[in-house]
Amino acid sequence: MSAATGKKIAFVHDWLTGMRGGEKVLEAVCERYPEAELFTLVHIKGSVSRTIERLRPHTSFIQRLPMVRRAYRAYLPLFPTAVEQFDLDRFDLIVSVSHCCAKSIVRTGRARHLCYCLTPMRYAWDQFDAYFGPGRLGRVPSAIMRRFMARMARWDRATAGRADRYVAISHYVAGRIRRYYNRDAAVVYPPVDTTFFTPSAASPTPSPASAPSFSSGRYALVVSALVPYKLVDLAIEACQLASMHLTIVGDGPERPRLERAAAALPGSVTFLGRQPDAAIRDLYRQATVTLLPGEEDFGIVPVEAQACGTPVVALNRGGAVETVISGTTGILVDEPSAPAFAEAIARASRTPFDPAAIRAHAEQFSRERFVREISAQIEAAFEPTSGAEPN
Repeated sequence: MSAATGKKIAFVHDWLTGMRGGEKVLEAVCERYPEAELFTLVHIKGSVSRTIERLRPHTSFIQRLPMVRRAYRAYLPLFPTAVEQFDLDRFDLIVSVSHCCAKSIVRTGRARHLCYCLTPMRYAWDQFDAYFGPGRLGRVPSAIMRRFMARMARWDRATAGRADRYVAISHYVAGRIRRYYNRDAAVVYPPVDTTFFTPSAASPTPSPASAPSFSSGRYALVVSALVPYKLVDLAIEACQLASMHLTIVGDGPERPRLERAAAALPGSVTFLGRQPDAAIRDLYRQATVTLLPGEEDFGIVPVEAQACGTPVVALNRGGAVETVISGTTGILVDEPSAPAFAEAIARASRTPFDPAAIRAHAEQFSRERFVREISAQIEAAFEPTSGAEPN
């Protein structure tokens, strides 16, 4: 019998405003434990899947503040207070899916708390400049934010002991948990829908080309939120140097600046904005390469592309080191510079990659594997020997 049978389980997620990687994790565990209850700081109705909506998420007081649908991130100073006010006394197990503050919930002494950590709060730790540096906010606002985020980092570290056990999305994130929280973490890679993202049966195996060109119909693809740390501007410049058309899927606050940067270059760039999964799958299938210029905690996009048989050119850091086999499923680039990425794009376009081998590698990151492994971690959290790890 399952150790979770008859137990009350709560899921806690930072916010529900779209179906990104963390929400796909949440969707999978909600399917596995449909009787659980769900708590989140902010919920924009209709922004996530029916599986998640069916749990009718409990929200915090932030949900009732002005303009929360558009500007919920502006209430970041209130997040610690909001997450600590959730009433979780009736639950036996809390599973937090955390990239900001969900891991800092307050629970009763009898309850267990498993944190599936997408990342420690990146803008409070090692990516402050990408979000709040002087080049983005100006000197004085950046200095004010630095003081505030230093306080957030101290709170983040001080509340790390509220989870009994940590599970990380990659060995890279497990290292960050060890460094910032002084905690060990198991690793369960997040789910990728490899039954949906598949090669096209109608697409012939692409033949190598001696040189890509704007007129050849070949293109590189970026699928990304348009935020600073994704380094989409690097991809734009690299494709211009490599004479490769670039198609960008996604939206975000960086889009106006990126469009201006693209217009100033002689290369060809297409911004498609948000697209449905079926359209993204078609773009993966037809792309020459998919690009990942930034340092990701895991990076679902490279795995989706590989599931479609498409090679990936990615920065040789972070989660891509664990998901891309350089020379077999793509090329890892040592330096985050446009010339280095341009050279890798040109090399990838000439390499006769085997789509079947690329696809086979991606299958190890399937949704079924995730559900099996995370369920084992949740079941283990109920065991008497699964007490809090030493800090």
